[in-house]
Amino acid sequence: MLTLLDAAVSLVNTLTDGSRQGRPYTAPRGDRLPQAVHDALPLAAGRPGVEPAHAAYLVHTAQQLRAVFDAVDADRTDQAAEHVNVLLRATGARPQLDRVDDEPWQVHFHGAEDTLAVGWSAGCATALALAIGSNLAGRLGVCTAPQCDRVYVDNSRNAVRHFCSNACRGRVKAAAFRARQASMG
Repeated sequence: MLTLLDAAVSLVNTLTDGSRQGRPYTAPRGDRLPQAVHDALPLAAGRPGVEPAHAAYLVHTAQQLRAVFDAVDADRTDQAAEHVNVLLRATGARPQLDRVDDEPWQVHFHGAEDTLAVGWSAGCATALALAIGSNLAGRLGVCTAPQCDRVYVDNSRNAVRHFCSNACRGRVKAAAFRARQASMG
């Protein structure tokens, strides 16, 4: 499930416009989009290139996933659940036992169509459903650093994460240090 939650974070942070680490962020478009989607998904090295239609589908999914993170972050869990349910219905998400190479059997989630785009959308939607339906809902967040709206899943032991990256955490700490120094001098 963590791989799928990480994939959801990666898709949102790569494929949605907003702000990132203090600067405006514009998601890749046009000819750059298929490669950006390829790079955003886990285990990208062994996967063939992403077709433009699948990339466009995943942009739409990323926008819906962002709405889930935004709703959870604003303590609107009911709204987040509604967004996830829409995604689950749209993808036809269903569990299936799969075996990859010599690994043990694993539960994977597939869509009504076994395309790359529908499959990843169904998996990410299912992972968010499992998170929201458990005690992990509070672990989904939106970066609290100024001028950053990238999302994250808090995997820390104490559930104390507030930033999407070390860069944002460093920006906030440096700004607080400068503010303390200015007030002392």
